[in-house]
Amino acid sequence: MRRGIGITALVAALALTATACGSDDDKQDKGSGELSGTVTFWDTSNDAEKAVYKKIAEDFTKLHPKVKVKHVSVDFGEANNKFKNAAPGKGGGAPDVMRTEVAWVADFANLDYLAPLDGTPAIENQDDYLPTAWGSTQFNGKTYAVPQVTDTLALFYNKKILKEAGVEVPQSLEDVKKSAKKIKDKTGATALYLRGDDPYWFLPYLYGEGGDMLDADAKKVTIDEEAGVKAFAAMKDLVDSKAALTDLTDGWDNGQTAFKNGDVAMMINGPWAIEDSLSGKEFKDKGNLGVAAVPAGSKAQGAPQGGWNLSVYAGSRNLDASYEFVKYMSSPEVQQRTTEELSLLPTRASVYDVDSVKNNEMVQFFKPAVDKAVERPWIAEGNSLFEPIKVSQHEVLAGTTSPKDAAKKAGDAYRKILKDWK
Repeated sequence: MRRGIGITALVAALALTATACGSDDDKQDKGSGELSGTVTFWDTSNDAEKAVYKKIAEDFTKLHPKVKVKHVSVDFGEANNKFKNAAPGKGGGAPDVMRTEVAWVADFANLDYLAPLDGTPAIENQDDYLPTAWGSTQFNGKTYAVPQVTDTLALFYNKKILKEAGVEVPQSLEDVKKSAKKIKDKTGATALYLRGDDPYWFLPYLYGEGGDMLDADAKKVTIDEEAGVKAFAAMKDLVDSKAALTDLTDGWDNGQTAFKNGDVAMMINGPWAIEDSLSGKEFKDKGNLGVAAVPAGSKAQGAPQGGWNLSVYAGSRNLDASYEFVKYMSSPEVQQRTTEELSLLPTRASVYDVDSVKNNEMVQFFKPAVDKAVERPWIAEGNSLFEPIKVSQHEVLAGTTSPKDAAKKAGDAYRKILKDWK
């Protein structure tokens, strides 16, 4: 879950038309045993990243000179639907390899749009991947993707404001509430900006109360249990106590503006917000930005595991080259390069031992938060689970529904989506 910067629909449409895979020229030369043909790669990275990914992808030809890589930049917000529209044709329009958001893998695999990767060259040194990142590649006992980058949510804080208020970085939501009056009295800032418009930001509160959306092993809905009620109540309490301010419409812009201008001392956000945050007047001195793990609730501490994987289209006519391309793009060398050039977080444990990675500011910021990230339920309906939270969260924060009724409403919606779940 990240806030990408989209390309125009026209450019995307032209790119998709121009790069439909499946021609005879894209097939591997089986006679020579050498990889050849074309690998079409749909890259869902944002405008700040795509030029680097294009160069990295095209550098695959240094290893396999007879393979041509077609790099296609596809807007993250449109990519899911574009792939679902192209994939049923089995060879007419879908890419050979796609950069898939972690929650898409199970969905696409359930539709038989992805090639299983077990036993293929795409998987190399499986034990080197972070367990949470690897979990997002699994569906029904098979591997349908390889982890590329990982991320999570963390607490961003203004060091100067906390120092002026004489408060420590909060370890819990209770700490946030206790420090709020000092922060307001001594600096004029509100303690926390609470993202009220996006259901992804609900999960740290749910995990903090020891809960989860589902118990996937038992096929049981759990969001409407006590932890879910307490999570909605915790968010409402932060706003009602004036420890936090929120809005229910444009949370990204309003939250970033408030944080960058010093109107709030803290916010919860992801690695994608670092660059924009540092552009604010409060962070002309980059050292004023602090990042820590999200504050704990009454029971636990954790934020959702996010990130990006690499998947191979089941209808690709150049599977062998596609498997090798995925292996290359997720290799330790490429992950090190993307950290050095883009400050993205690797999914391989070994890469964190490299000095250039270990000393990277982004890694130093976010590695502690990634270590506490919580795996989401990797089921085909995973994407559908957020809209019911969004509705309930909006109603709770608007004061039109109680936390108990909001949790029940979300649970009822889940059982309609997951018809055979308890």
